[in-house]
Amino acid sequence: MVSAPGKVIVFGEHAAVYGRPTIAAAISLRSYLLVTTLTKSQRTVKLNFRDIGLNHTWKIDTLPWDVFNHPSKKSSYYSRVNSLDPQLLDAIMPYAEAVSKDLPEKQRKIHVRSATAFLYLFLSLGSSKSPGFIYTLRSTIPIGAGLGSSASVCVCLSAALLLQIRTLAGPHPDQPPEEAEIQIERINRWAFVGELCIHGDPSGVDNAISAGGKAVIYQRNDPEPPSVTPLTKFPKLPLLLVDTQQSRSTAAQVEKVRTLKNKHPKMTELILDGISQLTTSALELISSTDFEGNSISDTLERLGTLICMNHGLLVALGVSHPRLERIRELVDYADIGWTKLTGAGGGGCAITLFRPDVKDETIKELELKFSTEGFQKYETILGTDGVGVLWPAVFQHGIDGEGGKEIDQEKFEKAVGVQGIEQLVGVGVQENREGWKFWTRAV
Repeated sequence: MVSAPGKVIVFGEHAAVYGRPTIAAAISLRSYLLVTTLTKSQRTVKLNFRDIGLNHTWKIDTLPWDVFNHPSKKSSYYSRVNSLDPQLLDAIMPYAEAVSKDLPEKQRKIHVRSATAFLYLFLSLGSSKSPGFIYTLRSTIPIGAGLGSSASVCVCLSAALLLQIRTLAGPHPDQPPEEAEIQIERINRWAFVGELCIHGDPSGVDNAISAGGKAVIYQRNDPEPPSVTPLTKFPKLPLLLVDTQQSRSTAAQVEKVRTLKNKHPKMTELILDGISQLTTSALELISSTDFEGNSISDTLERLGTLICMNHGLLVALGVSHPRLERIRELVDYADIGWTKLTGAGGGGCAITLFRPDVKDETIKELELKFSTEGFQKYETILGTDGVGVLWPAVFQHGIDGEGGKEIDQEKFEKAVGVQGIEQLVGVGVQENREGWKFWTRAV
């Protein structure tokens, strides 16, 4: 089994479009991919993305291996692939288009894109002689909320396929950071290929965070590729994530800011510069401060103030929404932390950095208010680990490793909701079970 996290943007959204830096960080909501190997006689590969209702089986021998294995096309597992080959894409489209024929077009489109990413990676990295497999995916990340769910899936697929052809070293506790870095980058590269299949023109930031964990600084450098710099000192912090359940279009929000910039260029530039300066201040704070010990209250207060200021500037750009403002109002009234919208705005999610002394009953009261008003809340951790592996998919109980508990395919499929998935396979949920291992960058 492999697992990879979702992400939130902590500072700098919208200013990123105009070449300013952005900080994005991994969160503890994750995708989990269970790989089951079939007997030699079962020459099929099955994709079972339980949470979106995608379930499809292909015969391995009928897939277009000849196109992918052609000497002019064959890219090895360590190639730095950063674009899609149109011929390879054309070859798999009939197989991707075969999924979920009976579904409404909007839902079917998501299925076809997921199948495209899977087949492109499976045929690029796999072999026509490989045994059959079932790839069962479950996720605790809300879809379409700007939390990097598709990148998390692509990182899982990339890592699983690279592990199956035995081209990844580790992860293990004594692994040298330089070696871990190479493995993370390899997984990240192929995950980006999956993202290209799903989104056409992804920024590459979501897959970079999902593969490496912690946080990154992202900056566009048009016409050059964007720079993505890992922030390995980013602390793990408790975070409240609230989904407005209000759908939104990223493109529409970006266009809104562009229109404002055309009408009021001076003021808009000042706001974008302000957001950029907040991001820089946050970077300095994170890089130079210890988030442990006695001074944590003061440090969180400073970081929280920057979060609130960033939200205020996004409101000034016109990208908030009454539902987002309502979340902020409820959190401010309960006085549990500092809130901002995350992502494009216009709906989507808000994040709250908790104060260190928050009482459980206050959160429970707030939770009731959220659910009454139709919000969905998740208590998560910010700055978590990246891609992880449980191989074999067995949890060891106790010190001696006796009585290991295998992940049961059926139980995994039937686990109910975020809680059910977390209890069964969750990363770091139960302290007494060992198993998950991560590639980690040098700090």
